[in-house]
Amino acid sequence: MHPYVELATAAIRAYATTGKKIPSPEPLPEDMKRPAGVFVSLKKHGELRGCIGTIFPATHSLAAEIIANAVASSSFDPRFPPVDSSELGELSVSVDVLSEPSPVSDVSTLDARKFGVIISTKTKRGLLLPDIEGVDTAAEQIAICRRKGGIGPFEKAEIERFTVARYK
Repeated sequence: MHPYVELATAAIRAYATTGKKIPSPEPLPEDMKRPAGVFVSLKKHGELRGCIGTIFPATHSLAAEIIANAVASSSFDPRFPPVDSSELGELSVSVDVLSEPSPVSDVSTLDARKFGVIISTKTKRGLLLPDIEGVDTAAEQIAICRRKGGIGPFEKAEIERFTVARYK
């Protein structure tokens, strides 16, 4: 198991059993010192059980971002009840570290396997990670992002793309 996934799993386990967040590792590993946007996804028996993340870092380090988003995905995803300690053995955890988003001027440059997509207006935003099972085209990604963000199919919006380094 990758150290990022180990940290996310430890954060989920601690919060589900004690209600407390764990501290960042000490000493902080060099690769966890930089800030970055992170999504933590949970699956139970192959089905989504929680997914929360940040496009841009909200904390001082990758470690703190992983911990915060692991707790949020397991306990505060509004689509699901909080993870109970009895479920811990049934969860699989993945950690996606995001690149900086870049503007898209031509949707033909998108690839649903390689790039995540962000669709935004001045007040609304939808995001979809790359390489999601059942999402095979950029058009599907865009449509899902628009729905998630409450952005109409013909509403003017900006499109950005990003890559992820996915750890399982």
